[in-house]
Amino acid sequence: MIKSMTGFGRAEYADDKRKFTVEIKSVNHRYLDMNIKMPKKLNFFEAAIRNELKNYIQRGKVDVFITLEEYAESNVGIKYNKDVAAEYVKYLKQMSEDFDCDYDIRVSTLSRFPEVFSMEDVEIDEDEIWAGLKEALTGAAEKFVDSRIKEGENLKKDLIEKLDDMLTHVQYVKDRAPEVIEEYKNGLMEKVKDLLADTKVDENRLLMEVTLFADKVCIDEEIVRLTSHIETTKKTLNDGGSIGRKLDFIAQEMNREANTMLSKANDLATSDHAIELKTEIEKVREQIQNIE
Repeated sequence: MIKSMTGFGRAEYADDKRKFTVEIKSVNHRYLDMNIKMPKKLNFFEAAIRNELKNYIQRGKVDVFITLEEYAESNVGIKYNKDVAAEYVKYLKQMSEDFDCDYDIRVSTLSRFPEVFSMEDVEIDEDEIWAGLKEALTGAAEKFVDSRIKEGENLKKDLIEKLDDMLTHVQYVKDRAPEVIEEYKNGLMEKVKDLLADTKVDENRLLMEVTLFADKVCIDEEIVRLTSHIETTKKTLNDGGSIGRKLDFIAQEMNREANTMLSKANDLATSDHAIELKTEIEKVREQIQNIE
């Protein structure tokens, strides 16, 4: 099977503490370019997220969106600093003795003194958070890959149809080649007879001219190579895998052969089919850009 580089996947995971939502989408790109947007609290897991997604994605410009909804009202806790409170009590007693004042300290008063109570972040369980995040991540990645495979199969079907059309054009050019030479020979013979009138035509000289023309317009090698490239592309599509770069290289070679074929064409019908070939090759190249 082959995969398109265009895909989308979304999944959620929720427990009694939090909910993760992961969305993955991508477009074609020469290499793997991954951009992850997530809450700062999850930045610690970025390397793990990238490593996990590399198991599912080889190429493409990939955008990953991660949201976190926590059900707890606060992620911070209150810390009672007993030693600080004890210092306040000690000095308040001392003040009462020093100035002969009533020692009337109350807990409600003491609690308002600086640093008696302080706020601190609640320690998080990284393993627990990663377990939930990974669940949502793999769920989204699997759906993402499924969408790429589905699109890839559509690409494969379309490409094989285009490749078959190309073979039809190649076959026409192949069948037409000897006819072009024969028509050139007959046309040259008529022109020579008209020019020389009753003078005897030099058959050897005529044959030499036809041979030179045939050599100039010969596209046998181009036809063989182009046919081979088309069949190789079809086989590669059927074999599947991460084949985008390989197919792109083959498409460049096909275009080179079609250009040579067009430059050698000395016949309107052959030129028309060579132009159609180039058009189809360009369409194939555009489609190949979307294959992983």
